[in-house]
Amino acid sequence: MNKINVGLIGLGTVGTGVVKILKKNAALIARRTGCTIRLKKVADLDRSRCRGLSLPAGAFASDAAAVINDPAIDIVIELIGGLEPARTLVLQALNNGKHVVTANKALLSHHGAELYAAAARHGVDIAFEASVAGGIPIIRAIRDGFASDRILNFYGILNGTSNYILSRMTDEGADFARVLRDAQQQGYAEADPTFDIEGIDALHKLCILIELGFGMKVDYRKLYTEGISSITALDIEHARELGYRIKLLAICRSAGNLIDARVHPTLVPEQHMLAQVHQTFNAIFLQTADVGPTMFYGRGAGMLPTGSAVVADIMALARTIGSGCPPRVPFLTATQDCGLRLQPVKNIQSRYYVRFSADDRPGVLSRIAGVLGRNRISISSVIQKGRTSHGGTVPIFMLTHEARESDMQSAMRQINRLALARQKAMLIRIADDLLSDA
Repeated sequence: MNKINVGLIGLGTVGTGVVKILKKNAALIARRTGCTIRLKKVADLDRSRCRGLSLPAGAFASDAAAVINDPAIDIVIELIGGLEPARTLVLQALNNGKHVVTANKALLSHHGAELYAAAARHGVDIAFEASVAGGIPIIRAIRDGFASDRILNFYGILNGTSNYILSRMTDEGADFARVLRDAQQQGYAEADPTFDIEGIDALHKLCILIELGFGMKVDYRKLYTEGISSITALDIEHARELGYRIKLLAICRSAGNLIDARVHPTLVPEQHMLAQVHQTFNAIFLQTADVGPTMFYGRGAGMLPTGSAVVADIMALARTIGSGCPPRVPFLTATQDCGLRLQPVKNIQSRYYVRFSADDRPGVLSRIAGVLGRNRISISSVIQKGRTSHGGTVPIFMLTHEARESDMQSAMRQINRLALARQKAMLIRIADDLLSDA
């Protein structure tokens, strides 16, 4: 039986999960790969992290170079996260002729093209199943399961922290700040939660899925991204009254040679499966030309779910090494123009939910409606709640018919400048098209 040596850089939560799975499931892994996979070296700056893991004698190193430069190591696992030194370490590993497994979505969304090209140049592969949706095998499904099919659209709940916050707000009527504090105390949110709650984490994952699904290299800086920090309990309540749930969605839709890709809070019809994804779970609703709609659901983070995805990549690479098959990376490094272009977000068409806080006096609604009308926006329905303060302001909720994003943004700027507006207007896009895609 072939022996495959692997080296791990980063012994955090996921790295610990990888070590545990490799040990616990060693016999199963050997039977399914035809290889003995040996964890030869582990590098981490904090030696205390290896306590209780029963690493082989001499396996621990405090310097990643001990892993990257070991000629006996076939596969390097990068689990330190971030851009640097991760980028440098992965490039060095590839340059040394080693296959790489990573869960680093930020690295791939920023420097993926460079890394794929380096892997192809050196005849090795880079695998990254764990970079999107943790234990859900969405990378493998898109790359292999739908290899002969054409991806049309996908909608993803790709960040467990934001989904946990929105779920708690929906179930309990709690406000954003309180639920965020709870999420931080329970370890679901970082001390600095910006990447999660402002949609950046979901954006990184969206870029990876677009590249895989459409063969299109995407500059993450060109995609519209909006987080959930402005969502209020009142928005959650009113969405529910209207038959919707608010979710942070990563959206990609194709229309001809245009790709509409964005991340933002979205009103999802409560009948749709995505509306039923709660707590820290992730889900991807995918539609292809031949298969039609499919749904992938599961844990998007955590020691063992994400560790399982990393080990699955190790096993796939072990089979490649054992069989002498060529690597898969050249599929991602095609230089030909795929003919697709990003659609500017200003050109998208959508229905909208809008919340205003305005003075409770005659003429307010007519002035707001006048601004919308002058911007070619038709109102579908209006609800005015009771006063929320002694100052006489009232929340006003509107649903629009389908409108162009640029018109909607122009109207919001004009309304926010009106003296009657007491707070900045809140705008959330509605994904009614999800029901037609299902």
